[in-house]
Amino acid sequence: MHWLMACIWISIAPAEVQSQSKDTITHRDSTTLPRISLNEVVIKGRKPPVRFELDRQVFRAAEFATARNGNAVDLVRNLPSVTLDGQGSLQLRGTSSFLVMINGKPAQGDPAFILSQIPASQIDRIEVISAPGAAYDADGRGGILHITTLSAPEPGWVVQANLMQGAPSVQDFDNTRYRHPIRNAADLLLSWRNPSWEISAGMNRQRNDMAGYRLGEGTTRLPGRETAFPSEGERSFRRRTTGTRLAMAWEPHAKHRLEAAFYLGSRYQSRVADLQYQNLQRLPSVAVRRLGYFNENTQDKEGRFTLASLGSTHTIGTTSTLLLSAQYEGARLTGMTLNRNLASKGSATDYQTTQNPSNNPLHAYRMKAHWSTRKQSWTWQGGYQFRYDDQQGDFSYSYRNLGQTSLQLDPAFSGSLHVSNRIHAAYLQVSRPKGTIRWQAGLRTEFLHRSLSSSLAAPEQLKIWNLFPSGLVRYPVTERSTIKASYARRVKRSNNFELNPIPEREHSETLEQGDPRLLPELTGTWEAGWEKKLTKGSLSLSGYHQRILNPIQRVNGVYNDSILNRAYTNAQRALQTGLEGSLSYRLGKAWQALIGWNLYRYQIQGEILQKSEWLQNSSWIMSLNMTQTFTMRNNWSLQGSLNWLTRRATLQGTDGPFISPNLTLRKTTRDGRWTFVGQWLFMDAGLGISNRQRISTVGADFHTSTLYIYEPDQIQLSASFQLKKKNRQIALPQSEMAEKEF
Repeated sequence: MHWLMACIWISIAPAEVQSQSKDTITHRDSTTLPRISLNEVVIKGRKPPVRFELDRQVFRAAEFATARNGNAVDLVRNLPSVTLDGQGSLQLRGTSSFLVMINGKPAQGDPAFILSQIPASQIDRIEVISAPGAAYDADGRGGILHITTLSAPEPGWVVQANLMQGAPSVQDFDNTRYRHPIRNAADLLLSWRNPSWEISAGMNRQRNDMAGYRLGEGTTRLPGRETAFPSEGERSFRRRTTGTRLAMAWEPHAKHRLEAAFYLGSRYQSRVADLQYQNLQRLPSVAVRRLGYFNENTQDKEGRFTLASLGSTHTIGTTSTLLLSAQYEGARLTGMTLNRNLASKGSATDYQTTQNPSNNPLHAYRMKAHWSTRKQSWTWQGGYQFRYDDQQGDFSYSYRNLGQTSLQLDPAFSGSLHVSNRIHAAYLQVSRPKGTIRWQAGLRTEFLHRSLSSSLAAPEQLKIWNLFPSGLVRYPVTERSTIKASYARRVKRSNNFELNPIPEREHSETLEQGDPRLLPELTGTWEAGWEKKLTKGSLSLSGYHQRILNPIQRVNGVYNDSILNRAYTNAQRALQTGLEGSLSYRLGKAWQALIGWNLYRYQIQGEILQKSEWLQNSSWIMSLNMTQTFTMRNNWSLQGSLNWLTRRATLQGTDGPFISPNLTLRKTTRDGRWTFVGQWLFMDAGLGISNRQRISTVGADFHTSTLYIYEPDQIQLSASFQLKKKNRQIALPQSEMAEKEF
């Protein structure tokens, strides 16, 4: 047993071994035979925060204590090349188009929405796959972010519970409607296993309100007049998420495993934007025409999700495996946007009231067969997958102008939408995961049939077939350093919201609609890198180049004097070339540093909205994520993190810089069962730099610039309890398609 423990010690670095012995241990270089007699061995070690595998980087979630009270979004934003901007958009290598996988299963949809379902306290590790192989879905320009949840013990029970309570706001901007944001969370995880059965259940609830403020400037230029519409006021959020999950597995014997899972969840968001406008219009015959009014705006969205899945794993012989799976997801998505233009705040004079209710049910299916086999040092994989989703929505627009007594339906902005997507995929992949030169090559083919019909637009059909080749190779230059190279082709498909041609009056100055003719965005990524194992850490550098065809952009145009038409469109192409890296290093016994960065140049150009105007823009962009952890006596630790994103170009303008510093103090009891955490998030201390961002767009006939300021200096306290330690994965289901359309 002592020899086994010594072997474990070798694999964990850095570590200390304290021994009590009556005999002397002879040095291993001695020519005499060593004599070892140990009465007791105490091992103290820490797993490295980052490790490298054939096609991915693996990060331990436990290294990011600043995210413990939140969800998976708060955790992954600390990884190299991952950023979160002021609008809540999560990006990998500068794009929100990347695939999220939960315990090996893909979750198609907006990454921030998907990850917001998962409590950070239930995550074991995060894997970044920048060049996914053919066996993975082709979705996601930036690659794949794979989340593995915590594991459970061998036979017996595991119980884990977490509670979080946020302190009252330090800065509420003197808002009136959502003045006192509430932040709290609770989650419970139960799991039981015997040699044949495994049952796991999880429940979570999170309330995560956010107070905010908005300063906006807008100008339109139409023939004979110029209109400016500056605005100022509250922009706050109320957000609630709940989920209940159940997973069961049965292993009748070692070669067969059957799995079933069920998920029931809900998500609610209410955004208020109460803005005071002071419109100024310049006309040839009149110097200035002024109109002040107060826009009371609320946008409510709610989703109720249901998911059921079945799967089986069969081992054939000693080297082959067959996996079969089927999944259904249903969702009821509803929304209501209410605008009231009043003479002044609290006034009874109502110039105009508009309502945009929507009902948007969704049904989605996924079926997959995957086969793999090992022959000597080679691994072969192949399979087929079918995906289908169907969504039928009803949208209406009603208005009541000054002097009218009832709401009137506007048929030009009301209607129905039916969208269905069918995707057939087949793939073959071969790899050599062991040996001096490790490599992988594969080819995936996918056929998309998209059908769209709307009461306000002609029916649209899109049938497109694409090939997605991929390959990578790794070669160890020395015992501690490796070089690598890869290529992967990926796709970003539009969601149904981006295709919807029925306009929505999002707030007073914006009318938003999609384009049913949007094409998928295709990206080819070349990458070369170097990885180095250091004495007390690791270093990685990767240069990459992306060529993007049909990049999907959200752009603005002029609808009338004081309303912009926001739409989705394809530009022609974009290029992105960059250098990213990560450094993890331990300084002494108490200080662990993890630094990640991404420096790249982004160029985009194209013709938009069927106009003859050719647009192009470019910029250098830098993101930096730093996490510093200090281990102290008596199981205390202190961690500071910094997320920083510089200004970046869009097709019509720029998104400003965003910065978020955070601090966490953590205490764990001696038996490891209780953990207490205090957090100071979005640290600002009156400097006015944290958790705010300016978004600007410009066109031939308009200009907008909006500063979004969200609540800094958030204080949160939490406690967590764990009955047993963990060493086996608990695979609870997550919503897949529905969050994409929320």
